[in-house]
Amino acid sequence: MTDAESASELPADLDAVRDALVDWYEADHREFPWRRTDDPYEILVSEVMSQQTQLDRVVPAWEDFLDEWPTTADLAAADRADVVAFWSDHSLGYNNRAKYLHEAAGQVETEYDGDFPEEPDGLSELMGVGPYTANAVASFAFNNGDAVVDTNVKRVLYRAFDVPDDDDAFERVASRLMPAGESRVWNNAVMELGGVACGKKPRCDEAGCPWREWCHAYQTGDFTAPDVPEQPSFEGSRRQFRGRIVRLLGEHDEMELDALGHRIRVDYAPDGEHGREWLRGLVDDLDDDGLVRLEERSDRAVVRLR
Repeated sequence: MTDAESASELPADLDAVRDALVDWYEADHREFPWRRTDDPYEILVSEVMSQQTQLDRVVPAWEDFLDEWPTTADLAAADRADVVAFWSDHSLGYNNRAKYLHEAAGQVETEYDGDFPEEPDGLSELMGVGPYTANAVASFAFNNGDAVVDTNVKRVLYRAFDVPDDDDAFERVASRLMPAGESRVWNNAVMELGGVACGKKPRCDEAGCPWREWCHAYQTGDFTAPDVPEQPSFEGSRRQFRGRIVRLLGEHDEMELDALGHRIRVDYAPDGEHGREWLRGLVDDLDDDGLVRLEERSDRAVVRLR
């Protein structure tokens, strides 16, 4: 699809479309605390936490995290086990993210003299920071990003402008829509639209969607949306048991392997289906991630946080 073709999917008066969305956002939007800062560290923490957690649950965790480690220097100097334990205690998803956030803070301090890179490419060099997160931090901290394209934005573009369910098409149309040099307000606004008015169940009139007069779905009544892979169930997952291991080891200096197994699941049996071999697999994964250490002693195997 050429740029001309992508432009043909959009209304002729793009300024009116842009102004309508920004005016709607600035008149009323959800007041998340990270929207009131341009500190790249605070924004990075919010972005990493939000990857696996509903935003209303992120707020207290974000505030607690920044109370504990208010700067990259504070986080870099922290014991990684404490950071991982915080992550587990607040049910923030994969503990690897805590590890990467800790390492990224160290990079900022040692490689960048305490100052974050301001471009998406530079931010992508930080540990655990992928293209989406790098662009979000560049946008919200430095007003220096590209158009954000997440699940919410894809749903908005698919419905409003009949954009094909194709990643390249979404990227092109999103970039065409965003006003030059306005990534901070624009990306906040278009994600707010997807989160408030154009969710899985659309609330066009109730939320006062600013794009109703141009919206293909509103005009046709077809509110289908791109297929979104379902998040794997957390209950009973390896992720859940990995989190239990890290939490327990945060409370104890060390634990014998079988004692750990009995504490993380009631049906643990050393020779059973979810027994010693299964548990060693979890511990080995955490060991590979640099979170725990398995020590083979003469009479027993012992696990401890690194």
